[in-house]
Formats: sequence, structure tokens, C-alpha cells
Amino acid sequence: MRNHGWTRRQFLGTSAMGVAAAALAQESKPKDTWQIGCYTRPWAQFEYTVALDAIAEAGFKYVGLMTTKSKNNLVLSMETSEEEALRIGEACRARGLSVPSVYGGGIPVEASLEAGIAGMRKLIDNTAAAGVANLMMGGIGEQSLHETYYKAIAECCDYATEKGIAISVKPHGGTNSTGSQCRAIVDLVGHKNFGIWYDPGNIFYYSEGALNPVDDAATVDGIVSGMSVKDYRQPKIVDLTPGTGIVDFPKVMERLKAGGFTSGPLIIECLTPGEPPQLLEEAKKAKAFVEQLVGQ
Repeated sequence: MRNHGWTRRQFLGTSAMGVAAAALAQESKPKDTWQIGCYTRPWAQFEYTVALDAIAEAGFKYVGLMTTKSKNNLVLSMETSEEEALRIGEACRARGLSVPSVYGGGIPVEASLEAGIAGMRKLIDNTAAAGVANLMMGGIGEQSLHETYYKAIAECCDYATEKGIAISVKPHGGTNSTGSQCRAIVDLVGHKNFGIWYDPGNIFYYSEGALNPVDDAATVDGIVSGMSVKDYRQPKIVDLTPGTGIVDFPKVMERLKAGGFTSGPLIIECLTPGEPPQLLEEAKKAKAFVEQLVGQ
């Protein structure tokens, strides 16, 4: 009797062909000037499919993968199997969602540079398997590991390019709290495939409200790959629907555009917390806010 079961090789090969076909289909469609989407973070207490359903229901065409209910609180990381990464990508596409960005956590540079590189390559592999365009790194808080961390990233930039993945760093505290610090990191890595994922809410957050992102945005001219659309309110609150805090988004966007960021992903990271029905309404409000912001 013939065995109709799939081997791992057949599964990966067929899924890879599906990813390629989806990519070709996307290339044939008109490109949005701005890819307005939403991260999974507001639904972090649920399985990631709950976030995908809500984001699609809110009318988004783009999703960012970030936190979820899982062992390490991430949708995708270097610990994710390739089969699961493929399933994650398929789950997004089944809901009509493209994936411009993923935050996949850290890499083990505390063990060694070699371990960091291996972790980074695995993270890139999973990012590619899920069909994500940009791998967003959060940086590292330990000053003594700063150079090792970014050396590991630099060593993997060519590999990411081969896989069709861009890499970015976001303002996220420690040695990458501001635009100017992130710019120094971009210079340190020194690769055209590595840029900044801007986050105006975090500029306020990590400066205790002292540094306005309208002023900070002038430090990142020419190197912005995308933006986490995040608002801020004192004292250190970012779980807000964009447009309800103190970030002056029109002026931030004006300055970023002047620096060359005239198209690309704008992915909403946070919403005002609530139960699923309230989160859905906040997601719709956030989408309308960003669309009005960029006239799309």
C-alpha cells in the first residue's frame, strides 16, 4: 500500500514553494506607499491567532509579529522550529495579512560570539520561513556585551540579504535608547542591510519624557527602515492607542520624511488595554488615525 504521509523534507519544500508563490503574488500587486499594520502585542495574553483574527477584522493588511501567549512570550524566536515558522507565515497569509516586521527576542552572545552568530542565523532562517520582511532587534542592556552583540549581527547581514531579510534596531533602552545612539550602532555594524526601526514613544519613555521624538528624529536621517507607531503619556505609559498621548505624530512624520523616510511600514505597537471587543475598536481607531496621518 502506498504511503500518503508527508516527510519533513516534503512538508518544508511544499511550504517553501507556497511562500515563494505568495511573494510573487505580492510583487504583482500595487505597492502601498505606507504599509499600515498592527503588532500582536496588544493581544499578548492570548494565542497569536487571536491577534491575527482581530487585526484582520479591524481591516489591516499588515501585521507585525511580537509578543503572544507562549513559553517565551514571543510569536517567533530563534527557539521556534522551522515547521512552526512556516505555519505562522501561513496563518498570516490565510487571513490576508503580509508581515513587514518581527521582533524575535535576543541572541545568546553571553555564551560566546559564535553562539550569538548561530542564534542570529537561526532567527534569520525562521524570519524567512515565516515570510517576514524585516527582523527587528531590541539591542542589549549589558554594556560589556554591546560590541559582541552587534558583531554577531554584522556577521549575519550578508546571510540575511541572501534570505531576502532586512535587519533593524529600535530605540529600546540601554545603549540604544535614542536615535543618535541607534545611529552610532548602524555605523558600527556598517552594512547597507541594517537600519533603524524608529519608535517615537520609546524616545519619550527611555528619557523619562525629557527627549521629544520631534527633536530626536533629526538624528536618523537616511537610515529608517520602518516605524513602531507608539504613543506616550507620563508617567512612563506606552499602552495607549496612538493619538491619545503626547507624541506629536504629524511633526514626527514631517521630520522623518524630510530625512528620507517617505514610504514603508508603519506598524502600531500598542493600544489602550481592554477585553477583545474593546481592543478591536481601539485597533480600528488606531488604523484610522494612522491613515489620516499619512493621507492614505
